[in-house]
Amino acid sequence: MKFFIDTANLKEINEAKSIGILDGVTTNPSLIAKENIYNKKDILQHYLSICNIVKDRGRVSAEVINTSYDKIIKEGMYLASIHPRIVVKIPMILDGIKSIKYFSEKNIKTNCTLIFSVSQAILAAKAGATYVSPFIGRIDDIHYSGLNLIKEIQYAFDKYKFNTKIIAASIRNTIHILECIKIGIFAVTSPLNILHSLYKHPLTDIGLNKFIKDYKSKIS
Repeated sequence: MKFFIDTANLKEINEAKSIGILDGVTTNPSLIAKENIYNKKDILQHYLSICNIVKDRGRVSAEVINTSYDKIIKEGMYLASIHPRIVVKIPMILDGIKSIKYFSEKNIKTNCTLIFSVSQAILAAKAGATYVSPFIGRIDDIHYSGLNLIKEIQYAFDKYKFNTKIIAASIRNTIHILECIKIGIFAVTSPLNILHSLYKHPLTDIGLNKFIKDYKSKIS
């Protein structure tokens, strides 16, 4: 299981890296907008900064904002040229599928995002996507099970022997991550606070406090 952080904030990425488990970063236009980046030059530098933090720790998904084929290709080629670690993140739309096929033929890695069904995941895989990103939390929001979707996609990929890997996105809690581990998918991408919650447990705190208290009561 690989752990990605879903953010564009450099401080959060550095903090996640300091834990020692960071395998990559996923971003999207909303996350980039939160960093108050206003022009293409600044976006390029920001992605470079993210890649320099990640270094050999994995891939950085950089998402296109265009939705027509020609513009997706142009923007995607630009993003891919920024750094070898960049993965071009493309939405699950018709021109997105066509673009994924183009990039696959050029050996440029892609991450198909906004996946909400098995059929969408299959089409992305057929087109040659390196990764697909199903949105667990948003599926839960419409009263379907996001985790069931992950299971169904993994089953389909295994059955038809697709090389496309699943990065579970829209992670809302540690249960999402633990269940993804049981399913055996490639990676999860989550906010920093959920990564931190993975190592926390009240019994750990109680046990540690008792160890320290017992030690101090006997040893001066």
